[in-house]
Amino acid sequence: MCGIVGWLSFKEGKPVDPTILIGMRDSMVHRGPDGCGLWLPPGGKLGFAFRRLAIVDLSAEANQPMHNEDGTVHIVFNGEIYNHLSLRRRLEEKGHRFRTDHADTEAIIHGYEEWGEEASIPP
Repeated sequence: MCGIVGWLSFKEGKPVDPTILIGMRDSMVHRGPDGCGLWLPPGGKLGFAFRRLAIVDLSAEANQPMHNEDGTVHIVFNGEIYNHLSLRRRLEEKGHRFRTDHADTEAIIHGYEEWGEEASIPP
């Protein structure tokens, strides 16, 4: 099982400290020995970190946090999308470009872009 941490700073002038966020992430290396990632956008009010247990796509391209092509949608995710290959085919038909070979997490990003956050995806 992967490990996910996040930090949202509400204090003015107190941005997320990347050293502390990395320490939080690495304190759970046992949850994800296969890799790690960090995302800190400009402004420093928010940060996500991830420890990876690689199961579906073992490549480095499937590391998280993951983002879309233009960097406007970001995700950290722990789980498995069982129908991700069929979702991927449908999204590719609609013009979405995937950078991974078969990472299920990437289907969530493109699905969000295509159908929104509360979509009911037709069969």
